[in-house]
Amino acid sequence: MVEKKGFEWGHLLLGILFVVSALIAFANPASSLVAVVVVFAITAIVKGIIELFFRRSLRLFGGYYSKSLIAIGVLDIIFGIVLLFNLNVGLAVLPYFFAIWFIIDSVEELFLAKSYKAFGNGYYWFMLITNILCVVLGIMLLFNPVTSALSLAFLIGFYFMVTGITYIIAAF
Repeated sequence: MVEKKGFEWGHLLLGILFVVSALIAFANPASSLVAVVVVFAITAIVKGIIELFFRRSLRLFGGYYSKSLIAIGVLDIIFGIVLLFNLNVGLAVLPYFFAIWFIIDSVEELFLAKSYKAFGNGYYWFMLITNILCVVLGIMLLFNPVTSALSLAFLIGFYFMVTGITYIIAAF
């Protein structure tokens, strides 16, 4: 097992941001979609920045080098900026963007899953199961956008909660 050095403040802050976003989505799903789009956009930007830095940590602690983390981080940042400055467009296409983000991000994490064994079997299985569930949810969102739009706040809350807990765990 690789010994992890230091506390990951970026992961903790991102995890807290995801959990707060989830609580907002759960508390007021009908009237919070615009707020969710804004929070989602900001979270995507922050997540992209954190992923760019996480790539380095993953290489140092796990010996795993991934060029795809750069691409995913940059795409997250671009996605967040587009949503932040085009709220109406963001509301109209959010089910599709969100589904695609779900799928791409979760598949990326599945490719990285074997590197998480360095942090323990429990963490590896948690990441594996969580990301398989997120791929399934992403596919459901992509192929049923009307239903997705109606339940988007809940699904966003669920994804943010799971992802937030994952990042908080990774911080320690």
